[in-house]
Amino acid sequence: MLVNHLIRVGLVFLSLVVAGPCQAGKGIEVSSPDAGIRFLFRFTAGLPEYDVVYKGVTLVERSPLSLTFAGSGLFGKGLIPGNAVVTPGEDNYELVVGKTKAVHDRYTQAVIPLQERAAPVLAGARGAVRRRVNLVVRVFNDGVAFRYEIPEQAVWADYALVDEGSSFRVVGDPEVLATFREGFTTSHEGLYVRSRLSQVKEDTLIDMPIFLDFDKGGAAKGGDIYAAISEARLVDYAGMYLIRHGDLLKSELSPLPGEPGGPIGLGTAFAGPPSFAVAAAGETAAEAGAAADHAAGTPADLESGRKVAVRVKAKLPHQTPWRVMLLGTRAGALVESNIITDLNDDCAIKDVSWIKPGKTDFHWWNGDVVADTGFQPGINFETNQYYVDFCARNGIDYHSVIGYGGIAWYTNDGVSYDAGPHADPTRPLPGLDMKRICDYAKDKGVGIRVWVHWRALWPRVDSVFAQFERWGIRGMMVDFLNRDDQEMVNIQTAILQKAAAHHLHIQFHGAYKPTGLSRTYPNEFTREGTLNYENDKWGVPITPDDDLNVVFTRLVAGPTDYHLGGFRAVTPAGYLAHFVRPFVLGTRCHMLAMYVVLESYLGMVCDDPVAYEGQEGFDFVRAVPTTWDETRVPVAIPGRLVTVARRKGNEWWIGTIGNRDGGRGELRLDWLPAGTYRATIYGDAADAGANPNHLVREVRSIKSSDGVRFTLAPGGGQVIRLTKE
Repeated sequence: MLVNHLIRVGLVFLSLVVAGPCQAGKGIEVSSPDAGIRFLFRFTAGLPEYDVVYKGVTLVERSPLSLTFAGSGLFGKGLIPGNAVVTPGEDNYELVVGKTKAVHDRYTQAVIPLQERAAPVLAGARGAVRRRVNLVVRVFNDGVAFRYEIPEQAVWADYALVDEGSSFRVVGDPEVLATFREGFTTSHEGLYVRSRLSQVKEDTLIDMPIFLDFDKGGAAKGGDIYAAISEARLVDYAGMYLIRHGDLLKSELSPLPGEPGGPIGLGTAFAGPPSFAVAAAGETAAEAGAAADHAAGTPADLESGRKVAVRVKAKLPHQTPWRVMLLGTRAGALVESNIITDLNDDCAIKDVSWIKPGKTDFHWWNGDVVADTGFQPGINFETNQYYVDFCARNGIDYHSVIGYGGIAWYTNDGVSYDAGPHADPTRPLPGLDMKRICDYAKDKGVGIRVWVHWRALWPRVDSVFAQFERWGIRGMMVDFLNRDDQEMVNIQTAILQKAAAHHLHIQFHGAYKPTGLSRTYPNEFTREGTLNYENDKWGVPITPDDDLNVVFTRLVAGPTDYHLGGFRAVTPAGYLAHFVRPFVLGTRCHMLAMYVVLESYLGMVCDDPVAYEGQEGFDFVRAVPTTWDETRVPVAIPGRLVTVARRKGNEWWIGTIGNRDGGRGELRLDWLPAGTYRATIYGDAADAGANPNHLVREVRSIKSSDGVRFTLAPGGGQVIRLTKE
């Protein structure tokens, strides 16, 4: 950590560049270290906006930037730019959990001071003040990020934000892959839709990340250019979505509880300013018109002066999350990028020796199946012992204590798994001795983790975590969060902090996308925020095409829990909804490959023991790691095929998944270090189109100069384990 800090300081002193203030028709250019990306900032008619140019092609142009505060209006017009400070920067750090162990990334940073020309009287302030906000821009070789930093100021101590006007005016009409939300209270699970940007319904919440294929929109001018938009370092702020207004994609933040459109809770609605399109005193017509361009991306309530929702409340100094645009001429480069973790703080946990990523069972998915062993299944020691023994026999790191038959394992007066007002995870149901389970599992070399509803946990979080530590619990799934407003964001951050103090890992379910916080709190192993194989239980099966879509969208943000490991593959014609012993679509090899293709530091092994033991491919599930030293994506054809290769030590694990059509090809290995490798290859059997659980396995020597041919059945896959000879 100290070395990284000294490198940055040294670069600042050696290479400090001070640019002059922006003037009409002039601006500031910030280029990536390899000069492939240019961020162009300027004022147009007194209002800030920017362009993004990638390899000479303008992808984003004339994109307005603004902030709107309750009681004091728009910060985005009538601004005086200060001297921009442009410096080189370098990130050097190691991830405790991640797709890459050692990260080394270079960037160029610009800090652009902005200050109001006039001095409005702010609500709650001790007089008039010319507000100051810094726009901070970082341009990497594979993307662009910016955020707002609001420094401490003399008479401005805090703020209430009603709108963030960050926007992306996309050039051309690229193909978009995205999922949509009906409101802000959501588990962030949905199918991804592929369409032209112009076909996206206006004023609809678009969840992030979104994927853009500029080659299919005219802007790339014959070359392949791909992009993804997301956010990084979501801390003490509201989660961000996008909404389309014409060619403009504008940010939309989750409202606080009790605010219009927000979750139920306490809160006060704030009155918004009048329409921005009305010229203010002393404002030119051009400035008023440019302000109207900004207003095109603001909520209708704000434009009309009706009550609007407060999104963020904060004391100064404060900073927003980073708004990130990843860029590449290969779609796989977006998955390889480390920008999301680059933009987060260093690890905040001093001793990380207790943090042990791994795989876990999760018997809720298979319907709480136990073999006919002579004991009564239920919320008892024997049922948990059955799964602990299974984990111990097969090197699975964790057993999850969930409950049984839709009933939580702890005292709860709610309906089914829902948390009632007196739910208490420090009190197991009668007949369940949690200390006995933890002690038994420890003797077997298995860790115990538990499922808990967040509403049962949060009111007594400190006592719950203390009790978990006394029992010997190693971690938990925290479920049904279903919000990303500022209050919920702060709750999740606090859960990670408090859990670390008790040596507990966290898996968030019903949760928003990751934003790289696992760098700061590596006890966050994974989070859901994805429509996944749990839906196969009740009649909305996830298809191989859906799996491919997730790679280029949700996976770009970071690790995702997907309920992996279904070993009952069927064809689409053979699918039926089974709550117990569910079916999955895609071949057995497709299921194996998903352990490599997806990123998760807590890989689930969701099916029941009888479904696995003695079955082809289970040896791969037992052996595959969950954290990695290096990640590459040598093949990425959105909608058709993807190959992800991950290295752990001296071994490479390579997963390939295809769409519903299947196909043939050859995977070149010339990206590997030179040498000869022992390859264990699992591929779809010749009859896998009709019998998708059938696979073939071969072991042979190959060289990095060779290629590996594959034939994928419909919804098929291939996995390869390479060991240097």
